[in-house]
Amino acid sequence: MNKFLALTVFTKVAEHGGFTAAARRLGLSVSAVTKTVARLEDDLGTQLFNRTTRQLHTTDYGQEFYERCIRILADLEDAETALRQGSISYSGRVRVITPFSFGRVTLVPELPSFLRKYPEIVLDLNFSDQPVDLIAEGYDVAVRTGEISDSRLTTRLLTRGSQVTFAAPSYLARHGTPRAPEDLRDHNCIVGRFGPEWSFRGPDRKPMTVRVSGNAVVNSGDALREAAVAGIGIGQGTWWLVRKDLERGLVDSILPDYAPEGMPISILYPAQRHLPAKVRIFIDFLVAITRTS
Repeated sequence: MNKFLALTVFTKVAEHGGFTAAARRLGLSVSAVTKTVARLEDDLGTQLFNRTTRQLHTTDYGQEFYERCIRILADLEDAETALRQGSISYSGRVRVITPFSFGRVTLVPELPSFLRKYPEIVLDLNFSDQPVDLIAEGYDVAVRTGEISDSRLTTRLLTRGSQVTFAAPSYLARHGTPRAPEDLRDHNCIVGRFGPEWSFRGPDRKPMTVRVSGNAVVNSGDALREAAVAGIGIGQGTWWLVRKDLERGLVDSILPDYAPEGMPISILYPAQRHLPAKVRIFIDFLVAITRTS
């Protein structure tokens, strides 16, 4: 048995959750992939996968073997890279998926400087607020908000920032500035996709919520931000969503003493010891443009 091929096939089946998807990624027939895994299980004397008609999952032994295999294959890739590359080359395609708001507000405006510095890197940018399987979909890097738990991925925190409550100066001039979270009940609030229960941190540092209402409900962070800039009402969102509007004076931060910690925003990429130079330099770029002052 070709042990290197067997390990490669096994890891792809584990990552893609099935023989068909793994065969497609490897350019092999499904029967070849199935037979290779069966021979590997015979050789090891243990079952690597639990199979049903609809799903396939690694056994406890299979998961432990998978984690060892990806380290072995990463070491091999490191060795090959060291021999093949006399110098680091920043070139090639990098597939990226990012939330709409982060992509539009934080990433896209900074792209010209990155592409001028690395003209041979092609950024394949995809925008989605829905979770995706990076490995199955073939992405190199993802930006995601919220807590992440996937042992197949490396997670690098970009920022938490703070949760910001904000409004246009024109709105505050007409309606006054809230001094405490409870005052929001008397204001027109723009309800976003996270609902009307807004989070704050009280004077005792304990979390508190206030139920708000208003005549605009939007399911897009960009639309919420633009509605607030237009003076429709008060909004709440992540620091990075509105940081440029704050810098330009298009909105003002209100209730800063009550601002809770925001959800984490992180970079995700498949767990491997060796990152291609093109991916590593793009990750460094994301860190730089997201860093707080």
